[in-house]
Amino acid sequence: MAQPVTVADVAYPNPTEVQGSKLVLNGAGVRYKAVFKVYTAGLYLEKKASTPQEVATLAGAKRLSVTMLRDIDSRELGKLFSRGMEDNLDKASFSKLIPGVLRMSQIFSEHKKLQAGDQFMIDWVPGTGTVLTVKGQPQGEPFKEPEFFHALMGIWLGQQPADWKLKDALLGKPA
Repeated sequence: MAQPVTVADVAYPNPTEVQGSKLVLNGAGVRYKAVFKVYTAGLYLEKKASTPQEVATLAGAKRLSVTMLRDIDSRELGKLFSRGMEDNLDKASFSKLIPGVLRMSQIFSEHKKLQAGDQFMIDWVPGTGTVLTVKGQPQGEPFKEPEFFHALMGIWLGQQPADWKLKDALLGKPA
């Protein structure tokens, strides 16, 4: 068993398990906004991948684990995620996902605030869909469409990622 990877005092176990599938930590890093550390993120896959295309084509379970490093209004985070998805999709693809985007925004707004140390996870579970877990609690029904998970991953791994250094870190590239 590999050692956990620590990023900004957040330990990412390696490996981890999602619905009975053993996943390895592909990479982890910090999301910066200006000079502020906002959150850490770790990407787990069944096997290592170094490009967004490889991540997308892996058939098994996947997880993006995010731990907040500062307090943030959850509604604002939901809006940023929606914008991040929209920035990495054409209009037609994004419009098909609007019901899921609205539901995701609602989930985050119900939490009011995410505080430093709070965690959420975005899991892709084959045959089930995207499972969103906030503060240890699964949030409603899974998002069934694989396109929704891929659009969410676009926030971090797309052509216009939220943070280029975080994208490289998640893809296991050295800093």
